[in-house]
Amino acid sequence: MSNQQNKINQRISRPQTIAGAMGGLLKIFGIRASDSDLIARWSEIMGEEISSVATVVSIKKLRNNKFNLVLRPVNPAFTLQLTYMSEKIKNRADKYFGREAIEKITFRK
Repeated sequence: MSNQQNKINQRISRPQTIAGAMGGLLKIFGIRASDSDLIARWSEIMGEEISSVATVVSIKKLRNNKFNLVLRPVNPAFTLQLTYMSEKIKNRADKYFGREAIEKITFRK
């Protein structure tokens, strides 16, 4: 039995939403679903350094088919640190989408 078969046969013990189940299924096959999948896998994509100090509030689609990523720092004091890390956040999100998808990053307190 292949590794991929083992992942499919694993059962999750608690109920899931359809979006969560589809995101997990698409992850098995290596397909990136959508901007909502970025929110669901935020800590995995960004790593501990970024995900521990910021959470995603929303992803807004702009007219040019790129996204505005809205983040909320865990503590308002981290806002300045996140502005310095915004290029790293943008690069990781773009790498996840496989294209230049993030136009700008904004912060809410």
